[in-house]
Amino acid sequence: MKIYTIRDIAQMAGVSVTTVSRVLNDRPDVSRATQEKVRRVMAECHFVGNANARGLKQAESDLVAVIIRGRRNPFLNELAEAMLQCAQESRAAFVTEYIDERADEFSRALTLIGERRITGIIFVGSRIDARCAALAEVNIPMVFVTVSTLGTVMEKRASSVSIDDERMAREAVEALIRRGHRRVAVFGGDPEGEDSLALRARGAREVLRAHGLDLSRYVETRLTLSDAYEAALSYFRQSDADAAFCMSDTAAMGVMRALSDLGRRVPEDVSVLGVDGVDIGEYLTPRLSTIAQPVQELARQSVGVLEDMMERGAPARHVTVGAELVLRESVR
Repeated sequence: MKIYTIRDIAQMAGVSVTTVSRVLNDRPDVSRATQEKVRRVMAECHFVGNANARGLKQAESDLVAVIIRGRRNPFLNELAEAMLQCAQESRAAFVTEYIDERADEFSRALTLIGERRITGIIFVGSRIDARCAALAEVNIPMVFVTVSTLGTVMEKRASSVSIDDERMAREAVEALIRRGHRRVAVFGGDPEGEDSLALRARGAREVLRAHGLDLSRYVETRLTLSDAYEAALSYFRQSDADAAFCMSDTAAMGVMRALSDLGRRVPEDVSVLGVDGVDIGEYLTPRLSTIAQPVQELARQSVGVLEDMMERGAPARHVTVGAELVLRESVR
């Protein structure tokens, strides 16, 4: 009996590997017709998607879990899809596992390891904090993408692929100041710790401090459209700023909508600058300024680093890829 892989199912159904993975994960962003087509092919091939580890190759020797912390983050979803494309020639099967950004990715990893024979893990959009202690007994190759493990408790145990978040945040805020902005609000996550958001917060504050500017305009928020929108409504009803540095493009879009609803113009009243470089930002009115992360390079490097660890026993290494500050219409 032929053993079918997730790639076989994708090819026979005429869809991408990511789409099959989304169907197996019961994701809502797949049309009913596509779901039915994929499930029909799986039924014909007797392909079984385990509820605890979706999208697995059957009887496959190597199985990689890609755990994405942020269900509604378009950048992370694009990055995960790029990883699956880069992994098409890999001998390992890659399974995507989407969790809420407030969920515990390390607990989910331990669950997957206990239920299936996971031989490698890629954490996407993760945090490096005290929760990492849960991985103390995990002796399989791990790669953190979008956050560097260099200088953290995970430095020797897990590889990482990321941009230089602190430097790029400094460059972004410096660009706002050069354009005459002096009241810069920062919309981001928890500013403490060693994850990408904390590093961006550190970089932004360093520049503001160096210019003798107010550091109190930090607004902590989840980086979803709705949360950033509500946070911006609350902030701009009570306080003021002439620029907003937002730690994701999604958050920047929420902030722009809030400003519009409050009768503020972008960029005439408030300039807005995001992070990630998602495609939709270029088609907004005004076009969104951003720190563009190189999705394909992040994906290629992360898959390559993990394969080196899995197949050749390579030690953990830390790759920094270049990002680009792209100033468009949303910054005056």
